[in-house]
Amino acid sequence: DHRDLHSFPTRRSSDLVMLAQHFLENSASRVPDKIALVCGGRRLSYREVDDMANRLAHALLELGVRRGHRVGVFLNNSVEAVVAIFAVLTAGGVFVPINHATKRDKLQYILNNCRAAALIAEASSDAAVLGDESAFRVPSLKGMILCGQRGGNTSPFIKNCLLFERALSNYPATKPCCHNIDLDLACLIYTSGSTGDPKGVMSDHSNVVFASGAIIEYLENTETDIVISALPLSFDYGLYQLFMVFRFGGTLVLEKSFAFPAAILQLMEKERVTGFPGVPTMYAMLVPM
Repeated sequence: DHRDLHSFPTRRSSDLVMLAQHFLENSASRVPDKIALVCGGRRLSYREVDDMANRLAHALLELGVRRGHRVGVFLNNSVEAVVAIFAVLTAGGVFVPINHATKRDKLQYILNNCRAAALIAEASSDAAVLGDESAFRVPSLKGMILCGQRGGNTSPFIKNCLLFERALSNYPATKPCCHNIDLDLACLIYTSGSTGDPKGVMSDHSNVVFASGAIIEYLENTETDIVISALPLSFDYGLYQLFMVFRFGGTLVLEKSFAFPAAILQLMEKERVTGFPGVPTMYAMLVPM
């Protein structure tokens, strides 16, 4: 049915299949100058996020990341985390979001369990000692991209180590060739491991497309929606706020935590937020005792 092909405004008629990275790509094509992301005092348009993701994707490809390779994203909610997720997808890889508070032993377990080919992390995190056989060994790693470090040396234990800002300035904003199909994995989301070792939950591109589309249809989201989220991107509910908003072309206001509810409420009023996803503990904090 010709109408079905165009039933979602985020789907391009030239696409035989829809992939998770098309959420950003299509919105950047349709509403390039619209604010896509508000985070940490920064306001980025769809065009800007797309360009950054493309540049980082080229950096990952040069590090040796290929179709199906796992790439850890060990970052708190941030512009860098959003760019990293879409960069991994654009490079044909599988992103593995890891909570920024994860301890070293669990981080090492996750990276080895998924045989991560690369890692994108804060320069100040435990990732700095990756590759040191005496401390933290992940043999599958081909390279690393570190965020937040200004000049100086990168990790002394990883040969192929780039700084995030340098990767954005050294690589082109052109879109890399895509070789994925919708049955390729898009992400691996690990459980907390509170009852044993963390286990990776697999989601292919078709899972992500179906789930995000179903929720958007149920909520009747439109491009005018502005969603605020303080849920971690390493948590599937938080991750889907990013996917959904970028798919319907809205604006995502991304916060690192819900530690200061009053500040979040003020921000909601300032940004004219229309959607506020949360968990019961967050909403309980808003109810007067």
